[in-house]
Amino acid sequence: MAPTLFAAIPGLGPTSGGIPVLLLGSGLTGATAVTFGGTPGTITAQDPFGFLVAAVAPAHAPGTVAVTVTTPSGVSNPVNFTYLGAVIGGPIAVSISPSSGPTTGGTTFTIIGANLTGATVTVGGVPATGVTVNASGTVLTGVTPAGVAGNAAVVVTTPAGSTTVLGGFTYTAPPLPPTAVSITPPTGATTGGTSFTIVGTNLTGATVTIGGVPATGVTVNAAGTVLTGITPAGVAGNAAVVVTTPGGSATVAGGFTYTTPPPVVIVIVPPSGTTAGGTAFVILGSNLTGASVTFNGVPATGVSVNAAGTVLVGTTPAGTAGTATVVVTTPSGSATVAGGFTYV
Repeated sequence: MAPTLFAAIPGLGPTSGGIPVLLLGSGLTGATAVTFGGTPGTITAQDPFGFLVAAVAPAHAPGTVAVTVTTPSGVSNPVNFTYLGAVIGGPIAVSISPSSGPTTGGTTFTIIGANLTGATVTVGGVPATGVTVNASGTVLTGVTPAGVAGNAAVVVTTPAGSTTVLGGFTYTAPPLPPTAVSITPPTGATTGGTSFTIVGTNLTGATVTIGGVPATGVTVNAAGTVLTGITPAGVAGNAAVVVTTPGGSATVAGGFTYTTPPPVVIVIVPPSGTTAGGTAFVILGSNLTGASVTFNGVPATGVSVNAAGTVLVGTTPAGTAGTATVVVTTPSGSATVAGGFTYV
């Protein structure tokens, strides 16, 4: 495919050359030469898809010249590049990059131009720091001062005069810190999986940790005021809830309290025994850790539970002939065994 050029960026530069120029087009793969008004430039990079070629402009007399790119498929159409002559040695500032940054300052910038030797720079009237200029006076670097959100004039000053960079520099306000007013519900099982909602402000882009562990499925509404997610597993007790965004972090007052799930009982084996008591029994279920057991209100003895909290063993107390209510109690609640236990 024959090479095609769309534009040269920047489209102008000093007669001394030496500035980087980005050539945009198509079919530029394998570029072997770039010329500025017939004078060869230096190719420094090109993308493998043939859309970009980076080159350094050579020195040239003032005026507008044609730029072309040569590939194995031929020579491209020309695009314009204007060489600016020095005006009584005064500075020329063609562009600033990047052209925006945070209001806190600290953005490292580059100004391309000519006659920049000995320059100082102000951004919105405030001096930039760390200003240096290359030996040919064509490339200036510095660091922006803090500023007010919005566009600020960039003025380059040398002993020979001043010039303003076209377009200036745009200060962008940093993201506001989040606020997190409440979490609902404020409690949930240690196993995790509780769906929660946090109400606040500036929550866009947030992540959430509960007890230091990331919550999952976090989403935020378009206004950044409502966040939803799912709790991770945790340890019984209160855990800090921290919401973090690009603007900072906020802790939800009161946190989130992990609770052990209430006991679940499935069956008691055997389902009957002597009124004299002393019958060894097994109760199968879940969340049985820390449990005690009563038969018609009378505590069973020798109660123990396996590490998984699924198997409870004990010995029946003495009782009256007939069906007795069997209740399993843990710190999280109670459960009654269906069918009870029959004393015979």
